[in-house]
Amino acid sequence: MRSRVLSASCVHRSPTVPTELTLAQQIDLQISTNGPMSLATYMGLCLTHPTKGYYKGSDPLGAKGDFITAPEISQMFGELIGFHLVNLWQQMDEPKSFNLVELGPGRGTLMADILRVACRAPGFRDALKLKLFETNPALTAQQRNRLESYEPQWLENFEQFDDGPVLIVANEFFDALPIRQFVRKDDGWHERLVGHSDGKRVFGLSPTPIPATSMPDVIANAENESVFEVCFAASEVMSRLAKIVGTQGGSILAIDYGYAQTQTGETLQGVRNHAFADVLENPGETDLSAHVDFGILAAVAREVGLAVEPLATQGEFLTRLGIAERAKALTGANPGSADDIRVAYERLTADDQMGKIFKAFCAHSPGLVPPGFVS
Repeated sequence: MRSRVLSASCVHRSPTVPTELTLAQQIDLQISTNGPMSLATYMGLCLTHPTKGYYKGSDPLGAKGDFITAPEISQMFGELIGFHLVNLWQQMDEPKSFNLVELGPGRGTLMADILRVACRAPGFRDALKLKLFETNPALTAQQRNRLESYEPQWLENFEQFDDGPVLIVANEFFDALPIRQFVRKDDGWHERLVGHSDGKRVFGLSPTPIPATSMPDVIANAENESVFEVCFAASEVMSRLAKIVGTQGGSILAIDYGYAQTQTGETLQGVRNHAFADVLENPGETDLSAHVDFGILAAVAREVGLAVEPLATQGEFLTRLGIAERAKALTGANPGSADDIRVAYERLTADDQMGKIFKAFCAHSPGLVPPGFVS
């Protein structure tokens, strides 16, 4: 992706915009009025605008949506995470009250599969306080239909947890948080901005360089034209959650595509109707995401005293939890679905599908031994 150098700074006050305009018109008006905006601002508007953002609209999941997540592929994914969580609850001496939290619960499929398994453990169902963090009204309605019997509470912030340990699950949550991008030039790093050229939205660069010394040491010697992505929102979310877990006990399980250590590389992508799409076209109608820097999240968690497991691929994590055995059992009980079960198993675990590019991350109270990881 090539970038033009733009003449205006990225720091501007947002104008008052008529709400009857489309999101694309609102973004264009803001750029025309205030100049280029940061990529993080653009992504935030596209995904979470109060009325026109992507995650404020209809259900984006499934064959009729834009993408399919692991829980929608097979019940095995959620069932194994259910075992993972029950094991942690048992290691904590089966507290009589604990918070079970999901960030971005989608249709509620993952949590329904988790609880179908987890609630078989005596005392687990009575002890859990189910908390869901969701911004999409259409998905909230589906979560309510699937999970109503567990009396869920929908969170507006991360200060609404009850007393007791906190077990947090975040599947494909961190990848959707807004990122900023910086491009290396001879005179330093320049932030990539979204601006206008010839009446169209284009990427460009802030004319003001950021010294290389202000960037992480690991990318200090990056070559010209290298792209560095940083997600301050992910660090902030992890910091807040880690502090709560550090105080109340528990764990944070995050599964997403990403990388183990901070590095350069451009991963921002747009997906629409199950195909890659231009991130600058159809704002509010295209899913935008970027790979997660798990190295940063691990450092943030360790700062508040949590232990962090070595990052596992999704295939490794599910295999250690017994997905092969679970697939065999499901096939035995449903021989007519053998081909579907095999395809789902391969899709979740194979290196050339979701098995390698997706990673499993776990930060937790010292002393716990989370299943699925090798310390």
